[in-house]
Amino acid sequence: MMNNSIRAFRNKRVYFSGLLSLLVTGSCLLISLGPSALFISLNSPHPFWLNVFFINFTFMGDGIFAISLVAFYFFYFKNRKQGMALLYALLLSAIIVQLIKNLFNSTEVTIFFEHGQYMFFTEAVTIPDHPGFPSGHTAIAFTIATLLVLFARNKKWQLPGLLAASLVGFSRIYLAQHFLVDILAGALTGVCSAMTAYILVTWKFKVPAFNNTKKDFHPATNIVYG
Repeated sequence: MMNNSIRAFRNKRVYFSGLLSLLVTGSCLLISLGPSALFISLNSPHPFWLNVFFINFTFMGDGIFAISLVAFYFFYFKNRKQGMALLYALLLSAIIVQLIKNLFNSTEVTIFFEHGQYMFFTEAVTIPDHPGFPSGHTAIAFTIATLLVLFARNKKWQLPGLLAASLVGFSRIYLAQHFLVDILAGALTGVCSAMTAYILVTWKFKVPAFNNTKKDFHPATNIVYG
């Protein structure tokens, strides 16, 4: 079953290659510009329409949205396999995020505001005073995107999935809720949680979840691969 999961990951190489590029680029910015990378560059008045877009789009990384999506898979799509994978991944992601938040107890954004270095702020968004590392919204977004891409029959969903999750991460910086380092850690947490859950569910259901047009039937095992 592990080989089947590896084949599924390779089948979505566009998504994972793009993800790797984003993580490497973000890490380079972090090293060269410091923890506040991108935060200062967004220190300018925000257009109203862009505020509205990101305030609403960031909801895709909210816990309520994630729970609703799990419920949709179970009760609307009647897809227990993908619903379980998403549930496992979200639980694992939440546990990791909370453990790290409590371990580091980072309140970097609050401290940044106390120094008076941020002059502009999006209205209707509160300044966070809770541990910021890693970003929980980003972790949820990448958890969902990674699993949806892995289960998708159509490979064309890889780039849209990556873009949607990345925009959630960017929205957290835009709305002054997190720094770049929080976003990178959240993305890595979400992807690792999704891949782990995918492997677990594939093993549990004893059927590989990746999809190809060709189906191979093995009478010795009564399992259809593909």
